[in-house]
Formats: sequence, C-alpha cells, structure tokens
Amino acid sequence: MSEKPAEKHAGEKLIYGFHAVLARLRHDPSGVLEIYLDLTRRDARARDLVHQAKDNGVNLAQVEADRLNRLVGKMANHQGVVARVKPVALTHSLDEVLENIKGPPLLVILDGVTDPHNLGAILRSADAFGAHAVIAPKDNAVGVNATVEKVASGAAETVPYLMVTNLARTIDDLKEHNIWVIAADMDGDQPLSRIDAKTGIAWVLGAEGAGIRRLVKQSCDQVARIPIGGSVESLNVSVSAALCLYETVRQRGA
Repeated sequence: MSEKPAEKHAGEKLIYGFHAVLARLRHDPSGVLEIYLDLTRRDARARDLVHQAKDNGVNLAQVEADRLNRLVGKMANHQGVVARVKPVALTHSLDEVLENIKGPPLLVILDGVTDPHNLGAILRSADAFGAHAVIAPKDNAVGVNATVEKVASGAAETVPYLMVTNLARTIDDLKEHNIWVIAADMDGDQPLSRIDAKTGIAWVLGAEGAGIRRLVKQSCDQVARIPIGGSVESLNVSVSAALCLYETVRQRGA
C-alpha cells in the first residue's frame, strides 16, 4: 500500500463510492489505476474492497478523509473511497450497438436530461431491465461524470451511453431498423400498458418541466402516457424510464 495518492493525469478520471469502485474492479480491474480509501474505514465493505484490490493487483492507498475531499470536493458523497481509473469506451456508434443486438432491441432516448442523478438512475434501470443503450443529444445533456457513475452503481460500465448530434435524425435511423419509437408523455393518447412492446422499441423521455421537445415528439411513432393519480402532475424522468422498461420486460415475459 502506498501512503500518498497521486494526482489525476490526462486521460484518466476519478470515480467514488463503494458501488462504483467495486463495480469497476469486477468488470474492468485493468482499468483501475489506484484506489484511495479513508484510513478510518475498518468495516466489512472496506475490508472487502481491500481484498478485491489485492486479488486484482490494484494498488490501494489508505489516506485521510481530507485528502479524499480535496480530490473530489467536499460536496461529493464519496463514502470514504475514491479511485483513479481509465475511461471506459463501451461502444463508438449506434450502428455498432444495433449490429450486436440479439432479439428485439430495447433502447432509451433522453431529451434534455441534464441532472447527473437522473442519468445515473436511468442507467441503473437500463442495466437491470436489459436495455441495449441509452441515447442523448450532445447538446443540453449531461455526460457520464463521477456523480453519474456513483448513482449508476456500476451500470455506467455496462450500458452504452451514446451522445448523438441530431436526435430527430437518430430517431429516423431507428425507424429504418424497424424499431418502434414511443414518446412517454403526459399528453399521450394511449396508456403505457396498451403499447405493444414485444417488438423492437425505443422509449423517448424528456426532463421534468420542459418535457420532450416538439420536433422530437413529432418524430416519434406514438405518444404514450403513464397513468398517475394523486396530486402530482408528473413523475421524475428516472422513475418514468424504469416504468417503461419494466412494462417492456413484462410484455416480453422475461
């Protein structure tokens, strides 16, 4: 074990939180360059992390909590663990994703989602329900950062997140691959359960408040609504995504 963590270099990034760091160790140990652990952590999770780092030949430095705060910021809930890693390149293009899909495609398209907590939760649901990719525009969208990785609990390492130049054009491309593109919006003419999700499908969701942009919604094959009661007008986008994905899996009997 080293005594002092090195600084992050170009071509590297920092991730934090036990779920994110342990997930990277399991999926891509060669991409973990060094782990920094709060020296006051002596609990079972910390011991498990130490053992897994040792088993995978990854250097682990036990440091003071102030050092971790300086690495990722005091506001980051790092839980006492930070790792210096190589960025993961899951895939380079939508065509590559589509070529490797076996069975009906299941995709999520996000329009205007800028909150990293929402993206992290959506990636986690996408992994849980077997979505093949999450797609977002390059403009007005959040990228995969340390907060996203922490909330995703490892899903940022397994679900391709593709940022495209033109969302409407991408939707047209998906249609050419016989993928049914459905917008989930409160103004939908059909409830979620009435949508046939057994074939290839891409769910389109917008951020709370702004929703899906008009031109993007017009590009979709259909608009579905999630029936809700109570006093709330809409659901959080990550909750809506999970419901759409679950409905797809339910219909497919998986």
